[in-house]
Amino acid sequence: MTLNLSSRFTRRNMVIGSAAVFAVAPLSGLGIATAQDATPIPYTPPDNIGEVSGEIEADGSSTVGPLTEAVIEEFAAVAPRIAVTNGVSGSGGGFNRFVTGDIAISNASRAIAEDEVALAAENGIGYYEFSVAYDGITVVVNAENDFVDSMTVEQLQQLWSADGGIVNWSDINPEWPEEPIELYGPGADSGTFDYFNEVILGEDVAVRTDYIPSEDDNVLVQGVIGSVNALGYFGFAYYVENQDSLRAVPIESGSGPVEPAIETIADGSYSPLSRPLFIYVNAEMLQSDPALQEFVRYYLSTSDELASDVGYIPLPGNVELEQQTKLEGAISGETAPDSEAGGGTPEASPAA
Repeated sequence: MTLNLSSRFTRRNMVIGSAAVFAVAPLSGLGIATAQDATPIPYTPPDNIGEVSGEIEADGSSTVGPLTEAVIEEFAAVAPRIAVTNGVSGSGGGFNRFVTGDIAISNASRAIAEDEVALAAENGIGYYEFSVAYDGITVVVNAENDFVDSMTVEQLQQLWSADGGIVNWSDINPEWPEEPIELYGPGADSGTFDYFNEVILGEDVAVRTDYIPSEDDNVLVQGVIGSVNALGYFGFAYYVENQDSLRAVPIESGSGPVEPAIETIADGSYSPLSRPLFIYVNAEMLQSDPALQEFVRYYLSTSDELASDVGYIPLPGNVELEQQTKLEGAISGETAPDSEAGGGTPEASPAA
């Protein structure tokens, strides 16, 4: 029941049917303007693409990982001499390697942190941040769980806080069974872990540690599938791939329970768990390596189609075009690295 990318080759048919949904999506919950009067640039390989060779390594977020894998798989048919590998050590794990210059691309489901920015500067690593898609962190229970109809943000905070006192389901709601909850969640190196704790727990509330953690979302999926009393959270794509065995929990944040779905993530109503996804690219490598330039060009040109195929929400046309324009400026050296400003691009950062 792992995330299966083989179905991506139907993506061209799928995108046609979903395009109308995304074209009007305001994404207001992410604080991002989405005027659709801009057309992204289709990828056009150079005449010598068959001769361009190189090795590229990406690592990081298990949430962004499926999208990067999808891009790698289709790019191989375009540039067979460029070898791209992808790891899933979590956003933090990817950044740990990225800020030392060990990898060219860091997949991230959160923005780079201040301490990581400092380490990159200390090691002389410049970088560019590119937004590639949107996601909704999905809280799930076992498909046989027939009593959890929704949860409030406050209940999630109580459940996941170190001093929340939650052991049994009945501790959250007295109408729920007096059975112990089995919790599954991302490990501390995961950007999903960071983002969830930021918007659910806040800065002053410690997260509980008596749960089963993993940076690999497939492990979390299997854990929840294996127990009727389990609850976990991870990226929307992993829920979509396993929705026959899992049930998404609608979240109440003030306007009634909202279930995660393409439409609710895109329009921001699935709050506060909608978020942007990123790749970070080493600036020096990008400006000097034709293989890396072509891969990132291909990534930013095709992520709109591939995102929907692996269960995420494509960028609006104007934002995708902004990312492509930024890339060309980065390659030419006309656009300064985001590292020089101490962070990423304002339009790609999570809403306050």
